[in-house]
Amino acid sequence: IENTPKIFPTSPSVACQGVEGANSQAAAGRFFQNPLIMYFDTFDAVFSAIENGLCDYGVIPIENSTAGSVNQVYDLMYKHEFKIVRSARLKIDHNLVAVPGVKLSDIKEVISHPQAIGQCEKYLASLKGITITPYENTAKAAKYVAESGRRDIAAISSKYCSELYGLDIVASSIQDNGNNYTRFICISKNLEIYPGAEKTSVMLTAPHRPGSLYSVLGKFYGLGMNLIKLESRPIPDRDFEFMFYFDVKASVYSDKFIQLIGELEQISDEFRYLGSYSEVVE
Repeated sequence: IENTPKIFPTSPSVACQGVEGANSQAAAGRFFQNPLIMYFDTFDAVFSAIENGLCDYGVIPIENSTAGSVNQVYDLMYKHEFKIVRSARLKIDHNLVAVPGVKLSDIKEVISHPQAIGQCEKYLASLKGITITPYENTAKAAKYVAESGRRDIAAISSKYCSELYGLDIVASSIQDNGNNYTRFICISKNLEIYPGAEKTSVMLTAPHRPGSLYSVLGKFYGLGMNLIKLESRPIPDRDFEFMFYFDVKASVYSDKFIQLIGELEQISDEFRYLGSYSEVVE
């Protein structure tokens, strides 16, 4: 806390997955006033850019209110070293976009990121005879549709992307839930705790014996801590062993918080304190 600047930076270099128009870019605009954005093909590359000092910060989607957690990201979180310095919840509106003049009846294939596809399942199920193809990123999908010139293909993407790449919106707001939010985390190489931090994230592996997870959860209950997220993911190359990810709402300045972190570390096989931060809601 003492080594962290009192004011959040305004114009750092920021790593995002995808191309211009990606939702991560929009989230970066919520974190920083004038970010210098560098685009990478994969989430893995974004994490690596932070680890290797290529960028000051990275912006990663972690969960969606409709489609749930981004499992690929949680798996990468176990693989990489990083710290969370802030988070944001961003409202996401999905649109079906195609080259100008294309009608819904012309479309034979729809492409987009699997998370976007999952958030629009009901609408997509209503379309008959259309192939649904996963793509790397919603913005990349829109860019491909524009560059291909094909009249039989559409992308699920944002209104901003349709304007950026000169596409028409064939159908707007096609997500299943009108209150469709994606939560993004802003990560850095070093630990930074800014004023107002009221949320903490940790990852741990519990001993492989009966009742070990119960013991971990008992620490939160015993100290009266509000556990707001629990995620488990299988650990690669280990049979039926899991990494557990926790979000807890607690003041970083409280004695109970310090006690919780110490006790969790003592009863865990592996323990990683990922940071304490505040969350922006748009």
